[in-house]
Amino acid sequence: MSAARTVRRGAALGPGLAVLLAVLAAVAFLSVTQGSRDISLAEVWRALDNDGSINSTVTLELRVPRTLLGILVGAALGVAGAILQGVTRNPLADTGIMGINAGAAVLVVFAVTVLGVHGVGVSIWFAFAGAILATVLVYAIASLGREGATPVKLALAGAAVTAGLTSVTTGIVMTNINALNELRFWQVGSLAGRYAPVLTGVAPFLILALLASLGFGRVLNGLALGEDVARGLGQRVGRTRAAAFVVVAVLAGAATAACGPIVFVGLVVPHLARLICGPDYRWILPYSMLLAPIVLLLCDVVGRVVAAPDELQVGVVLGVLGAPAFVAVVRYGKLSEV
Repeated sequence: MSAARTVRRGAALGPGLAVLLAVLAAVAFLSVTQGSRDISLAEVWRALDNDGSINSTVTLELRVPRTLLGILVGAALGVAGAILQGVTRNPLADTGIMGINAGAAVLVVFAVTVLGVHGVGVSIWFAFAGAILATVLVYAIASLGREGATPVKLALAGAAVTAGLTSVTTGIVMTNINALNELRFWQVGSLAGRYAPVLTGVAPFLILALLASLGFGRVLNGLALGEDVARGLGQRVGRTRAAAFVVVAVLAGAATAACGPIVFVGLVVPHLARLICGPDYRWILPYSMLLAPIVLLLCDVVGRVVAAPDELQVGVVLGVLGAPAFVAVVRYGKLSEV
């Protein structure tokens, strides 16, 4: 791509990011104001003064941390999915399908139920360890044979590891009634009940990893041309993949520790980003970073509104809406190849 064409594309796509920021702000406003108790904009402004009213408590202690966490977790999952699809050159890769979420979840559940660990500040390290171990396991399985870790083998290995680890997680939880009550919402993926300590516990990891992820655009573009071409361009493919998987493990581990194993966001959102900005990862990553929290927060708001005064957990809503999207990706994957 010529320099002039690159400048023209940047001039066209740059305002799109501003539009997405505005959309994200609007969705965040809906997340704060809509639910079993509707809160008007005027009441939100009054709540900022912390006047001690019920609306003030609901806004400041429940909905604002929940919304901010949804933004960070959504951005983390969207970017992690985009990086995985670029590194593996597999359009069906994401942290759920590749077993990374399941690895983080199984060690978090083990820590809570067997070791008696409580608090996101401690469990997040188990989530990181589980995410890294699952990543290593998937790659080790997929690398067996002369072909090495091909996209198809990675997808199959990820599906197998996910199924196995999910079964272990379910077995641990189902044999412990206290754990079942404590983790039942977390296990399906939920933003409910995530207060300020959870947000502050994971925010530093997510913010640093998101900032680091923006530097992968150029190297992912090189990998998209094939390993031989990437090496010819001076890239160290092994180091690039290792660094990418470390960032993905941090993003997925922190997100899973906070909200449970949320699926489909990292699969679908990068394809939506490609439809808008094309195959350039320097744009796919920031577009995924904004599109993913929009999708996650919208699903969270839908879950609160359709089941009011109760609510459907965001993982359930994403499962219902994400399954058809997954089928569409499989059926029309050539429209947005990595």
